[in-house]
Amino acid sequence: MNQPAARILPGLCSVTFRQLPAAEVVALAAGAGLLGIEWGADVHVPAGALATAADVARCTADAGLQVLSYGSYLYAGQSEDGDTEAVWDTAGALGAPNVRVWCAYGVGAGAGPPDREPVNDQLARWAEAAAARGLRLSLEFHPDTLTETAASARRVLADVGAPNLFTYWQPAPNDRPEHSLAELDAVVAELSHLHVFWWRSPEDRLALEAGAALWPAALRRVAATNRRWPGPTGAMLEFVRGDDPGQLADDAAALRRWLADLA
Repeated sequence: MNQPAARILPGLCSVTFRQLPAAEVVALAAGAGLLGIEWGADVHVPAGALATAADVARCTADAGLQVLSYGSYLYAGQSEDGDTEAVWDTAGALGAPNVRVWCAYGVGAGAGPPDREPVNDQLARWAEAAAARGLRLSLEFHPDTLTETAASARRVLADVGAPNLFTYWQPAPNDRPEHSLAELDAVVAELSHLHVFWWRSPEDRLALEAGAALWPAALRRVAATNRRWPGPTGAMLEFVRGDDPGQLADDAAALRRWLADLA
């Protein structure tokens, strides 16, 4: 059953500032008026580092921020099932209600059943194991995976059929706003969180304000839609122009202004 549209919180993905200690990421997020963080498993909270996860959880809470998600690097169809216990344990120590997982890299939207089935089967096992821990899972919406298009992502969700499996959404770099919005519309009912950025390419990042033709409309669609996700939904800034911490304040200000306009 769909839930009333969840509150959208401005947030940050810690991978945006891989070069900084976790405490500095927290300080930047709080200073920019953001309300939550997705902590990544790549640098700040490695899988299995339970003491680190607990420390980061305390630091985040002490700053008045929520842990919105744990950004894992589990790849369904490629990772080992045995790798998951450390991820679930770490999400628990971090206090993350959601774990981001990936579909197999290099298996794109045009893949047929022989390539899709191992991904779906492993996602189903992961979703069941995560549910036993009270965790939800969300698919990274990403090129070169089964979630590179909305239609393919919806097919994965339908094939797996797990009530605790959702999807993120982000625009394809340099996509037309009208096409990006059509893609969002196709998955918004299954949406958990948003990765928010504005790029021409991963190497050519722009200030978020340059995405004003897309993001205010995208946020309105999310806010207006009743979804399965119980919320809150994070609109999480991911990467900034020049990897510059100074850019975060400007991007966060634009995001907070667009969210305020929804009220």
